Amino acid sequence: MFVQVIQGKVSDAAAVRAQLDRWVADFAPGATGWLGSTSGVTDDGTFVSIVRFESEDAARQNSDRPEQSAWWEATAALFSGPAEFRDSTTVEVDTPGDPGTAGFVQVMQGRTSDPDRARELMASDPTDWAEFRPDILGTVSVSHDEGAWTMAIYFTSEEEAREGEQKEPPPEMQEIMSEMDALTVGEPVFLDLRDPWLHAPS
Repeated sequence: MFVQVIQGKVSDAAAVRAQLDRWVADFAPGATGWLGSTSGVTDDGTFVSIVRFESEDAARQNSDRPEQSAWWEATAALFSGPAEFRDSTTVEVDTPGDPGTAGFVQVMQGRTSDPDRARELMASDPTDWAEFRPDILGTVSVSHDEGAWTMAIYFTSEEEAREGEQKEPPPEMQEIMSEMDALTVGEPVFLDLRDPWLHAPS
């Protein structure tokens, strides 16, 4: 899988959403290998979009389409400054539920001093997440260069997500979280998408 994370400041969330809806309606049918996207704007006007393709080649073919270039030129004009693009083929997807029904998405971004060990810890987590946190419908974890990462967590609702945050993790999870914290460089950033725009091929 190939993922592109697009991020930047916008002043008119409705206009950006209209552009994304237009892309899905007019251009998605011709986008080979497009798997879907998760987008939204935070309360402070930060736009973030996590776009998934089957492969990097499929994403490049889409980018090379003239209609795609014209669409992006119009969309870029809605940003307050340059948009940031980060590509990755190191992607982990976990779907204990149906992320497409999420009412709230939290995008976390940070950096780890040991990406390989961090992935090992996540893979070794024995927690039955469907039982422990039924409010979590899925996650998409993306690794970037120099230990940076982006993770999207899909929740049933923000209210249930906040309630779930108060739960005491099981001991084995606490051990994993403790080591993950020790590997963390700086403070993670949290981007709350209270109105997530979830698109997928029809």
